[in-house]
Amino acid sequence: MTANVLSIAGFDPSGGAGVLADIKTFAALRCYGVAAITALTAQNTQGVHALMPEPPEFLAAQIDALFVDIEIAAVKIGMLATAANVETVAEKLAAYRPAHVVLDPVLAASHGETLAETDLGQAILRRLAPLVTLVTPNLGEAAQLTGTAELTSVAKMEAAAAQLHQAGFKNVLVKGGHLPSRETIDVFYDGAGYQHFRAPRVATKNTHGTGCTLSSAIAAGLAKGLDLPAAIETAKAYVSRSLEAANELSVGHGPGPLQHFSGLW
Repeated sequence: MTANVLSIAGFDPSGGAGVLADIKTFAALRCYGVAAITALTAQNTQGVHALMPEPPEFLAAQIDALFVDIEIAAVKIGMLATAANVETVAEKLAAYRPAHVVLDPVLAASHGETLAETDLGQAILRRLAPLVTLVTPNLGEAAQLTGTAELTSVAKMEAAAAQLHQAGFKNVLVKGGHLPSRETIDVFYDGAGYQHFRAPRVATKNTHGTGCTLSSAIAAGLAKGLDLPAAIETAKAYVSRSLEAANELSVGHGPGPLQHFSGLW
């Protein structure tokens, strides 16, 4: 039976990130995607021009409508934008107890624009850390959540992962895509040990939504019964394929999206 996967994230009208990227990823990996939108954005491949968070009561209504009707195998959480939305999502996760929750703690756009209130990081640590299966911060998000300096090495990524685990996250994957190296190195920590996930760096400017896509692919893998390391491994392979085919697309004048349906069309 096809697994249903829920994205709780923002709306990117250019389709490269947020719920649209999540839904494409779920579909490409043979899951059925549903979504609760946390915020509307006006953005394209060149940047974010405006942001309008959803009222928390309307976000709650969306989540309730889905859980009371649809069997949700896994949840992916992306941009939440406000501390009030963090509280709402935490309340709903505690009430419905989905088996798998992957949190991508979006705090800024890839262009650098802020996509969160200043207190969002602390709200995530306080309310969501105990409720998620895996958190997947990039280097900047991991530094912000841990209150540390810029992460410039694998050793610093490991230290940040351990600190996030100590803060309450059961499993941590610090994404190292922005490290200057020939390959991408992501650091996984589960409290017992570290595991490094590596992939060749793909030569393309079309990387918009890479983080969203990776986290969504992990959630899809968990929904289909994979364990965490296997879900991460297959998600990394999917992202690599989608990056390798990204130049097939011509979307906008800035960094474009991944080709989520590489090999399918």
